[in-house]
Amino acid sequence: MPRPAANKWIVSFTVLIGTIMAVLDSSVVNVALPDMSGTLGATIEEITWVVTGYILAQVILMPITALLAAHFGRKRFYLASVVLFTLASMACGLARTLPLMIFFRAIQGAGGGVMITVSQAILRESFPPEEQGTAMGLFGFGTVLAPAIGPTLGGWLTDQYSWPWVFYVNVPIGVICVLLVTRFVDDPPYFVREKGHVDWPGLGAMTVGLGSLQLMLEKGQDKDWFQSSFIVWLAVIAAVGLGLFIWRELRSSRPAVDLGLFRNVPFSSATALGGVLGMGLYGALFLLPLFLQELLGYPAMKSGLALMPRGLAMAVVMPIGGMFYNRLGPRLLVGAGLVISAFSFWDLAHLTGDTGIWDLLLPQVWQGIGFSLLFVALSTAALATIPRAKMTAASGLYNVVRQVMGSVGIALSATELTRSQAIYHDRLAEHVTIYGTATQSWLHAVTAGMIRRGADAATATREALRILNLDVARQAAVLAYNHVLLLVAALFLFGFPLVLLVRGHRDAKVEMVAD
Repeated sequence: MPRPAANKWIVSFTVLIGTIMAVLDSSVVNVALPDMSGTLGATIEEITWVVTGYILAQVILMPITALLAAHFGRKRFYLASVVLFTLASMACGLARTLPLMIFFRAIQGAGGGVMITVSQAILRESFPPEEQGTAMGLFGFGTVLAPAIGPTLGGWLTDQYSWPWVFYVNVPIGVICVLLVTRFVDDPPYFVREKGHVDWPGLGAMTVGLGSLQLMLEKGQDKDWFQSSFIVWLAVIAAVGLGLFIWRELRSSRPAVDLGLFRNVPFSSATALGGVLGMGLYGALFLLPLFLQELLGYPAMKSGLALMPRGLAMAVVMPIGGMFYNRLGPRLLVGAGLVISAFSFWDLAHLTGDTGIWDLLLPQVWQGIGFSLLFVALSTAALATIPRAKMTAASGLYNVVRQVMGSVGIALSATELTRSQAIYHDRLAEHVTIYGTATQSWLHAVTAGMIRRGADAATATREALRILNLDVARQAAVLAYNHVLLLVAALFLFGFPLVLLVRGHRDAKVEMVAD
């Protein structure tokens, strides 16, 4: 006789532990990279593979989670992923060579990709249709809040202890998660195990194509994009691999990844908007810390604290957004989230060289509200019309699109930031010449001040010119950040027409009952 289903709140707590760990580890490591590079004897460029390896494995596992869960059993597969993630975390902390670190990070990322995908499906199944917004509010609490607090936590652990502790901290939490999953998580009654045929050619094409695309996005900025033959080859391999993968899956009677789900217009439109959210969210997580640390000189810990208002706003609004969804449906929340997010980036695009923590407070609070409303509404609506038997497959596709588009957002933000900085520097330099009255007055004052401090005239003149160029470069960088932030604001507004295609649980009621 099957045991009664566990309380939905206990199940939610159980899978949220895994989700938070998996998402947190994509950002908590970043601030520890400089210390890690010294221990491992790696250059700054080489040490970034510690981050790339994790995300690469995560992205590849997400779409095929449903296939593997059906083959091994979902609970068994999820439990194995938690164990794998926990053991890999311990191994990462013990690793003292770069190849070993990258290897264990890839294993950790594979386990994390499964945990995120299956957690979303389990949360959806644990709550009735009228409470789906609450379920996704809880899921969003983990997947959106974790990256926001990751740098702060990573900086604190690195400063107070040492970099291995950003990995060791997962071990006791992972053990607790294993015990809870063993006791409270079960396969649903409608879950069907499928053994036998596996579309290996399709899986191979997807792995090569998706892996090459993600690698291109991660390394493109460092390699100057298509000026590098390495990036060109990655682009070609990604295009061919993904093309073959799509062709194969659409023709196969038993595809490895059910791309037919994209024929569901509400799912595909919500997934597309989820991609927009991913671009904006990860773009913001990339731009603001860079601005604070590179231009304002904040240490990692202080930078993380300066960015806490967004995370706190998400923590407060995410559960409330779930309750609003249950009452209002998705369209109103998605529309409000897009407008608020666009406004937050427009408000933020007034940075100056004297911007302080308090100047960032309100824009970040607006960002937290907008992101929360969007995430809850989209992650709920995306799966609202999906039959329960295909929930894990749909969750994998939704999350991989959001993750890949997040990488696109970072890549585009970095590229546009570099390009804009060069353009603004040239424009400012046209107006700052040594023949201008204001420039001459400034140079004379600075040079005289240095001479009074003991410098000779030639050295003082050269140093004054160097300081002037640095100041021009700094102002150009500030203008470039504002430019990119305005582009992100426009991105949210451009996604507005897709709101009309989003549907909620009321629209899907017949389909869910029929299932």
